[in-house]
Amino acid sequence: MLETAREVLAGEEAWVVGGAVRDELLGRELLDLDIAVRDPAGAARAYAKRSGGAPFPLSERFGAWRVALEDGRTVDFTPLRDSLEDDLGTRDFTLNAIARPLAGGEPVDPFGGAEDLRVGRLRAVKESVFEDDPLRLLRAVRLEDELGLRLDEGTERLVREHAGLVTGPAGERILSELRRLSAGGYRRLDELGLLEPLGGAITDRLDRVDSPDYRLVAVLGENLRRLPVSNELRRYAGALLRAERPRDDRRSIHRFRRATEPWALDALAFVGAGEQAGAVEEARRTEPAEPLLRGDELGLPPGPEIGRLLAEIEEERAAGTIATREEALDYARRNAGAVRQDG
Repeated sequence: MLETAREVLAGEEAWVVGGAVRDELLGRELLDLDIAVRDPAGAARAYAKRSGGAPFPLSERFGAWRVALEDGRTVDFTPLRDSLEDDLGTRDFTLNAIARPLAGGEPVDPFGGAEDLRVGRLRAVKESVFEDDPLRLLRAVRLEDELGLRLDEGTERLVREHAGLVTGPAGERILSELRRLSAGGYRRLDELGLLEPLGGAITDRLDRVDSPDYRLVAVLGENLRRLPVSNELRRYAGALLRAERPRDDRRSIHRFRRATEPWALDALAFVGAGEQAGAVEEARRTEPAEPLLRGDELGLPPGPEIGRLLAEIEEERAAGTIATREEALDYARRNAGAVRQDG
């Protein structure tokens, strides 16, 4: 990524900035690249042509462009309008306000970000950092969580003072930051006063499953619906939130699975019934590949009655009261009248 950028921008003023420099100093793998240049649009198109990536405007307001690469990585080009120091002064935290010449050379670090990294400190560049972009409230906690840092006293004070702004960013941006938090990160949100405005609360459910989606449901509950979640996450949340603790018998386990699969194990944890995981796993292993009856064998007109009967038959089968096709037909006769007898 760096070599391609150097080839494309040879002879131009260009600086690697932000997270790329930070991650280099931390010895972390470079996943995304952020380059400050005079002409972001031109640089993005040239980089995309050389790399085969897809260029698009990232922010019309700020003039930033992004090139999306096939492997999922991205290269951002941000405008360098005035001096480099002025550009770095608009950034969020000192560790993200370090620049290195793209062509190579010593870093420029006007705010002492390298020293903050060395001592594990997360410090805001300026007092207005959270007013300028309230998403930085969540990003502060996420950077603490991911990098093992701690807010300095002044920055923590600013977070607490501006906690009410946390609901301001677009839902997609809020969700993106929340998905990256560990259980400890959510607790830190709560400690700083950032979780309650988002409709969240910490309960003993939080640590039961190590999954970003599970943590979102465990913390936000029904309030997760305020965010623009995917249909899959919406179904997952619904399964967990509707789940009721099953009794320790095959019929109850079957009903629980019908209501919560393919997420029955997460749902067990959610309702505090993790000890039933073995029963669910056994039911999964022994579940028959084929039903005892099909709807067209019941001799009934199309309608919900067919679905109800088939579901009841499968429940009785799971409970052990029905084992054969003949027993299933007999159950159907007793519960819905005549059934076609074709063998």
